[in-house]
Amino acid sequence: MTITDDLPVSPAERRSAELERQLAEAPGRFRVLTGDRPTGALHLGHYFGTLHNRVRLQNLGVDVFVLIADYQVLTDRDVAERLTEHVEGLLLDYLAIGLDPARTTVFNHSAVPALNQLMLPFLSLVSVAELGRNPTVKDEIAHSRQAAVSGLMYTYPVHQAADILFCKGNLVPVGQDQLPHLEITRTIARRFDERYGAVFPEPDALLSAAPLLLGTDGTKMSKSRNNSVALGASEDETARLIKGATTDADRHITYDPEARPGVSSLVLLAALCLDRDPHAVADEIGDGGAAVLKRTVTDAVNSRMAPIRARRAEYAKDMGYVRSVLRAGNERANAIAEATLDEVRDAMGTPR
Repeated sequence: MTITDDLPVSPAERRSAELERQLAEAPGRFRVLTGDRPTGALHLGHYFGTLHNRVRLQNLGVDVFVLIADYQVLTDRDVAERLTEHVEGLLLDYLAIGLDPARTTVFNHSAVPALNQLMLPFLSLVSVAELGRNPTVKDEIAHSRQAAVSGLMYTYPVHQAADILFCKGNLVPVGQDQLPHLEITRTIARRFDERYGAVFPEPDALLSAAPLLLGTDGTKMSKSRNNSVALGASEDETARLIKGATTDADRHITYDPEARPGVSSLVLLAALCLDRDPHAVADEIGDGGAAVLKRTVTDAVNSRMAPIRARRAEYAKDMGYVRSVLRAGNERANAIAEATLDEVRDAMGTPR
């Protein structure tokens, strides 16, 4: 992220820019926690939004923890369907994009009891009113698939605080809309330390400059809306999905996200895959219309994803190894979580 003198920046943006400078100078000072819910296949929006950034941080030398949030599947679902399949799909995607188990710890909620136990003291540090005001919780509740809001949904930010603080994560990649979630984590860390003694850092937000890619139907790209191109999709499936993407009646292709969101999202996707400026891509297509645009996007996506898909297919031939990656990550996460829980017990004066 670059801060210029002529553009206004928020305190969060300014702090994030400073953190990027510190990352370049001393990456070993940082521990990152990020993750995904295993509710379906990861797609191109995930890749350009978060996944490639995890690989970047890993390669810088940052200690990266990636959580497969299997318990949090239940925040907006009555049951966790096809859970094993989705977890293994995430593992395949992580390995295929370049996450290295020797440098990145991949683990899942249900395998780390001490992490989840941290929720109990953490819940005592926030009020019901504070949880109710959280805008992310409000939005999740509004779009919940459940007939009634569960306690897990309501306390989701506290569970997320346990995710981050169990390993004493001090850096969390987020978008602007996730800052209130992280602020609850910072509040919990601060209040615990004030009440019981210094145990937890207050994690910083590393703001993502991730571009917004729309789904093929012109709405937010989502695993649950069947409007995305999965990382593991075949070339033919990719072509079919992009061919059906929403555009508009104007044959001349331009990059104008405000006025032409569907067309512009396709242009942006091609530009990201080609490492080019989206305006230049649009100018090159010009009067070629939607057909040329979609062909350009399809070729760009299939070319960019080809090595990732090839690696994914190779890993899929040895699921024993893939599962061992998660077992090893769970072992490390458990050791860290148990040590942190012991610190919490000592600080609170409760017996081990």
